[in-house]
Amino acid sequence: MNRRFFIRKAAVGGGLMLVPTLAQSATLFPKDAPKLTILHTNDWHSRIEPFPDDGGRNANRGGAIRRMRLIESVRAQEDNVILLDSGDIFQGTPYFNFFAGELEMKLMSKMGYDAATIGNHDFDGGMENLATQLQHADFPMLSANYEFAGTPLAGQTKPYTIIERGDIKVGVFGVGIELDGLVPEKLYGNTQYLEPIAIANRTAGMLRNKERCDVVVCLSHLGFRYRGDKVDDIKLASASKDIDIILGGHTHTFLNEPVEVPNEQGIPVVVNQVGFGGLRVGRLDLTFPGGQARACVACSNLRV
Repeated sequence: MNRRFFIRKAAVGGGLMLVPTLAQSATLFPKDAPKLTILHTNDWHSRIEPFPDDGGRNANRGGAIRRMRLIESVRAQEDNVILLDSGDIFQGTPYFNFFAGELEMKLMSKMGYDAATIGNHDFDGGMENLATQLQHADFPMLSANYEFAGTPLAGQTKPYTIIERGDIKVGVFGVGIELDGLVPEKLYGNTQYLEPIAIANRTAGMLRNKERCDVVVCLSHLGFRYRGDKVDDIKLASASKDIDIILGGHTHTFLNEPVEVPNEQGIPVVVNQVGFGGLRVGRLDLTFPGGQARACVACSNLRV
């Protein structure tokens, strides 16, 4: 399958206004063209309530209830919606200090998240705590390049999951950043870090060729872009083969729209990230005008 993605750029704004190009889709695509809406977050860091009304840049913005209402509104408009998170769910407000992540997992379950990956701050309570809090999650925690054998997280994560919406089959997997030097060793113990590009290509190839997924999504907590050789989302995209979309985290990068990065075969990979603190929800609308051969992507990173 030689999939190509074309981004139809849309202005970023508040509220839930339809992406202009999709509002005019009657002239662009057949009415029965398959469509998938991907909503995603990253690095919301236990921001349960909106930012305080202190006159700061983010005053009165964000908050879990507003995010839930936004997600519900999109689901009321669209038939095929999936909701994903790219890690660092924990740490940042007293809610984590008091409840150790239980509230975050319960809220994400209530919102109907379909999958998430692990960020470095999700180890802040230790592996035992993360394993305990995952019992409150009604969604899988995905990690393809952390090996947890012999740790409290053994058997608590999956490398990938497959989500079906209508006739569209979506493969989703997760990769995380190297923990050594970033997280105290006592918090991640015997966790083995596997080189993410090789693991990502192997997992994506399996999802594309064996599982026959129409779309392959990587949930990454590697970071958007670094100088030097450190692996990031841009380097992963350029070295990839079967990944269609990378939804990133860790660097708190506010992208007004996704970027396209040619992969090893020159096919564009869509890379997106929506900052931190639950201030935005990323939205990608994929329409397949020619059946399942190619997708047009419209994007509108929504303010919460």
